[in-house]
Amino acid sequence: EGKKYSQSSTKYERSMKNRAACIAYHGATCKACDMSFSDKYGNTGFGFIHIHHLYPLSEGDKSKPVNPIKDLVPVCPNCHSMLHRGEKLLTIEELKEIIRLNEN
Repeated sequence: EGKKYSQSSTKYERSMKNRAACIAYHGATCKACDMSFSDKYGNTGFGFIHIHHLYPLSEGDKSKPVNPIKDLVPVCPNCHSMLHRGEKLLTIEELKEIIRLNEN
């Protein structure tokens, strides 16, 4: 636990302009579970949200144009992890159904 090591990875560039446009259009509430960080944490959570690409950037070998309204959606970090958790990327609708089936 805590031993240092070096790691190499590939990262994909993200556009802050696209992020801002996505949030301006969709808001900062999770599209899967409806969680809002500002509702939960007040000013500390204002504007905090992950942005999910409906069409993964890792598919393909070059940069591609992204429509921030049609191609991006705001999701909380938990839902974002669940969308990417399995072998197959879940859709927002599939994750919403999983959430619905597991609510008490």
